[in-house]
Amino acid sequence: MATVNFSVPDEVKDAFNATFRDKNKSAIIADLMREAVDRAQRKERARQAVGRILERRQSAPVVTTAECRHARETGRP
Repeated sequence: MATVNFSVPDEVKDAFNATFRDKNKSAIIADLMREAVDRAQRKERARQAVGRILERRQSAPVVTTAECRHARETGRP
């Protein structure tokens, strides 16, 4: 297991220590780090997905509003 050192504002440290007084602070920090990694990875996947959608949109056929309306209404009872 690795040891990590971070500098944080004193008020954050004090609030953390007060909030998690009787808890395993190392486990809490590890969980928070996992959540941060997961959040960053999801954000990157979303960014890449948007990029792929926008890239595909460049070669998508142009459809008019009338054509969209006709496609929606065709075959409806």
